[in-house]
Parts: sequence; C-alpha cells; structure tokens
Amino acid sequence: MKDLGKLMKQAQQVQARLAEMQAKLDEKTVEASSGGGMVAVVMNGKHEIVSLKIDPEVVNPTDVEMLEDLVTAALNEARSRVDEMIRTEMSQITGGMPMPGLF
Repeated sequence: MKDLGKLMKQAQQVQARLAEMQAKLDEKTVEASSGGGMVAVVMNGKHEIVSLKIDPEVVNPTDVEMLEDLVTAALNEARSRVDEMIRTEMSQITGGMPMPGLF
C-alpha cells in the first residue's frame, strides 16, 4: 500500500508540472513564414493564430490560389513549430519518455 501512495504522489506532481507547462506554453509564440516572408504567421502554444501578415505585393486578384497556398504553408509550418515546442517541453517533464495522448 505504501508503494501505491508513493505512486499517487508522483502522479500528482507530474500532473502539476504538466499544468504549469501548459500555462507557460499558452504564453509562448512561434513565427513561421512562406514565400520568402511574403506571408508570416505568429501562433501561440494553444495553436491559436496571434497574427497573420500578408505583403501587399503577393495579393493578386487573378492568382488567389498562390496566396491561398502561401497562407496554408505558413500556417502548417507554424503548427509544426508549436508541436515541436510542445514535444521539447514535454520531454523535459517526462525525461524523454513518450506519453501517448497528452500532446
């Protein structure tokens, strides 16, 4: 029974550290761009878009598809960078041990 109590205490400590990490990640941001910086996205640790900037030179009414592709590429890169940031933070808490389903 002592081991179970110890295990529960460790689980509570990990849970508290995860909550703290999530709060920190919510405040952190990453930036990604595409088209040589023509489209830039800033995203926070909650995968929310904080800002989106589009250079007026890339806005061409006859080629909307190119702008859509640039926005999509920048958003996907920002999401990948947030995911990597989360993995890095998680590995510090879990000691590199994967925790399926957490993030």
